[in-house]
Amino acid sequence: MQNALSGLKSNGRAADVVSANLANMRTEGYGRRQLELTTMREGTSGGVRVLGVRRHVDAALIGDRRLADSTLAAAETRSGLFRDLDRVIGSPDEPASLSARVAALEDSLVSAGSRPDLAERLDRVRLRAVELAGKIREISDKVQAARMDADRAIGTAVESINRDLQQVEDLNATIMSAKRNGREAASLMDQRQKVIDRIAVHVPVHTIQRDAGAVALMTPGGTQLVDGPAARLGFSPTGVITAHMTQAGGHLSRLTVNGVAAGTEGERSAMGGGKLGALFERRDVSAVQAQEHVDAVARDLIERFQSAGLDPSRAAGAPGLFTDRGAAFDPADETGIAGRIEVNSAIDPARGGALWKIRDGLGAAAPGSPGDAALLHGYSDALSADRPLGIAGLGAEPRTASGHAGALASWAGQRVVHSEQALSHARGTQSGLAEAELQDGVDTDAEMQRLMLIERAYGANARMVQTIDEMMQTLLRI
Repeated sequence: MQNALSGLKSNGRAADVVSANLANMRTEGYGRRQLELTTMREGTSGGVRVLGVRRHVDAALIGDRRLADSTLAAAETRSGLFRDLDRVIGSPDEPASLSARVAALEDSLVSAGSRPDLAERLDRVRLRAVELAGKIREISDKVQAARMDADRAIGTAVESINRDLQQVEDLNATIMSAKRNGREAASLMDQRQKVIDRIAVHVPVHTIQRDAGAVALMTPGGTQLVDGPAARLGFSPTGVITAHMTQAGGHLSRLTVNGVAAGTEGERSAMGGGKLGALFERRDVSAVQAQEHVDAVARDLIERFQSAGLDPSRAAGAPGLFTDRGAAFDPADETGIAGRIEVNSAIDPARGGALWKIRDGLGAAAPGSPGDAALLHGYSDALSADRPLGIAGLGAEPRTASGHAGALASWAGQRVVHSEQALSHARGTQSGLAEAELQDGVDTDAEMQRLMLIERAYGANARMVQTIDEMMQTLLRI
């Protein structure tokens, strides 16, 4: 009777475990359960005893998949910046692209040079110059917006990581208490796995098993995030970021762990890798480099029209056709010039200027000969002259203004290609590991076979109880 009753109890518990496995076969973080049984101790009436429910997971596979999650999140973050930058610069065949704006200004100068007496053609030069300056400012604004978005995202990520680290600490304590008191902890371990998965997207982590079911978390760079008490990450978001603001200059916040500065540069740094490291890279490296390239193109454009001898009417130190917010460009103040470039107000009637100054000179006191196109031809020659940019990222060879615009577009396009290749590889790796993890989880065929065996064993034990009952009834009747 003891054998049969203990068998009924254990098989009923086993059926519950199999049912839970089948119901949670696609639940994120769920570890397959298996009932652990043992025989009763000697000296008892015999039977089977339930030791507990064992949670089956492949820790090594989960660790690899988490690292793949971190790599994928970092690749997506990097790719997003270059896609946005490539989109705002545009390809040469798009009417609103940077290259098209330069070409439109060149065409308008040629057209005005053929009929310098026509005000509408002079106005077309002004409009094309305004559009070109606006396009360069738009690109610069996009770069700085990307830096500000990254800064805000870092703040949000740090808050999320701190919450999750505290949850891991709390779950560790609850799991340890449950195990010491003989209670089931598999569901708590499922919940902890999901929390660690969220952390791994932001920061790659290694899981280290501790006593009584607790775990410690450490980054590949050696920073301890959880081992007993949870670490506390610190970061202060910046409201507005301008081109001159950098982390190295002390304008932008660094990441701290328990009050100590932690590096984010490179996958082997203290907090490198993952989405968090890629966001710092976007804010402090990639977007800064992009701003330098756009500034170089803007500086080249301003200096072409500010060169000595091009416009004899312009006074020494006065701005040319393109200005630094109305002033002459100072080579010592290049950082952020792409966000400050404007067309000289001297040629804008709406701001007190005159269109004829495009033809006769920015400093001219009165209109000159309507048929004099010398300055217009000089402007056209200035755009088509070969000049070096002096920045290695876009090549050292001299180019025309249109060539430099094309080089910037090509640079952005190449970054998109490289980032997309890295993203594709990261997606493939993560997808493969995630699929392997699913295959290692609940096998519905095996669980159904196990359920059939449980049903047979349950029926056999029930038949044993029924037979013993019939025997007892027979004895009582005698």
